[in-house]
Amino acid sequence: MILALLVGAGVGLGLVLVIGGLVPARPPLALALERLHRPATFSAGTARLAAPSPATRVVHRLASTLGLQRLMGRSVTADLRLTGQSVEDHLATRVLVALLGLALPPATAVLMLAGGVTIPIVMPGSASALLCAAGFFVPAITLRSEAAERRHSFRHALSSYLDLVAVTLAGGAGVETALQDGADTGQGWAYAELRQALLTSRLLGETPWAGMDRLGRELGIVELQELAASAALAGEDGARVRGSIAAKARSLRSRGISDVEASAQAATERMSLPIVLLMLGFMVFILYPAIARIIGL
Repeated sequence: MILALLVGAGVGLGLVLVIGGLVPARPPLALALERLHRPATFSAGTARLAAPSPATRVVHRLASTLGLQRLMGRSVTADLRLTGQSVEDHLATRVLVALLGLALPPATAVLMLAGGVTIPIVMPGSASALLCAAGFFVPAITLRSEAAERRHSFRHALSSYLDLVAVTLAGGAGVETALQDGADTGQGWAYAELRQALLTSRLLGETPWAGMDRLGRELGIVELQELAASAALAGEDGARVRGSIAAKARSLRSRGISDVEASAQAATERMSLPIVLLMLGFMVFILYPAIARIIGL
């Protein structure tokens, strides 16, 4: 009996550690503020240049053999580009988590058998299949959530960037000068991406809007593509470009306010569930003695 309890406690601790690794805790506020004020030296695409480890290459080869690259659609590629992850690392993570889910139920069944508890073989087999499928898709859900947060951060930075560009244009500067000065003024990874896009378009002999449109497609930022399209239609007329930029900045601010209000309402609704569960537990503790006395327990 004691061995079975120890085995169950060990399995539960392992599950807690696995879930904690898949859903990491948020960084402390002091560390987040320090990152905001740190000079921007990171670009979302730099992580793709890092050489994968031997274990990652082996797992990636296994994923290639199974043909799992077909699951890497445009949206997943944009999320990886936005979060600075490589396709090899993402595939390796998904395969490893799936293998962990596949091996966990049989290992638990063996430990339970060693403790004297026998279970039907169908149960670990079914649990392995379910955990393997869930483990393969959990990293994709985590990636999507992280990419959504970074897109929200990019939209916020884009709104402030467009305000800076509009002010510079109102001061009489040219379109390209205003775009470059606004990108040079800000800090953070979003401004670094904007500076890189402007530099790439200048080296390729393209318009700045072409570089922003390409960046919007790479990162999955629809607002940046819309800005590039409307500004390209405005042409070289500074007044029309300034109007397009100011309108897009107002649109981004309105959307940001709506997102904040929606997040606050969602947080309020999530807070109601623990209160309801607490009240249900309180009622159970109050009513249990009376019910037990009535039914003769």
